[in-house]
Amino acid sequence: MDVKKIYMDADALLEGHFKLSSGNHSQFYLQSAKVLEEPKTAKLLAEALAKQIKESGLEIDTVCAPALGGLIAGFALATALDVRYIFAERVNGEMSIRRGFEVSKGERVLMCEDIITTGGSAMEAAAVVESLGGTIVGVAALANRGFCHRENSDIATKPNCKLPQEIPFFALADFTFEMYSPEDCPLCKDGSEAIKPGSRGN
Repeated sequence: MDVKKIYMDADALLEGHFKLSSGNHSQFYLQSAKVLEEPKTAKLLAEALAKQIKESGLEIDTVCAPALGGLIAGFALATALDVRYIFAERVNGEMSIRRGFEVSKGERVLMCEDIITTGGSAMEAAAVVESLGGTIVGVAALANRGFCHRENSDIATKPNCKLPQEIPFFALADFTFEMYSPEDCPLCKDGSEAIKPGSRGN
């Protein structure tokens, strides 16, 4: 499966000057919402990701996604895996599990995002799941920004990856774009202004 082509065909691989959720800047941005607006494409990607997970033998009771970015990918993956689905959301800046969702002691939970950069949001949501008694057994995403090692990839984990090394990380493709801190960003130095097209910005 050519995931990069799927993103390009959906006009979801953007080029410009972007501020990422991490605060860093990049010339490229993956806008997964544009890919997932087509249910057939969401189903295709989720089934490919579910195939990887099933082949690994990982046992899962529930998929949990952090809102907003992971909502559609998480639901599609849970459907493909035929397991329960819940989500976490920010309340006053803190991740929370609400809306009557419960997590049983020892429940095996797979965290799901659309894109994993450092994995910070996924791990914030995972901490809430664990506080309720759940066990995080893995992480999944449609695409990996190349900071964390995933199953079936030779990309090494970089120091700013926040995913635990003892659990597997599944993704369909690696997108290794250059990222810059705002003070070292060559795009800023050229006079352009970063925009934030993701779920936490405009």
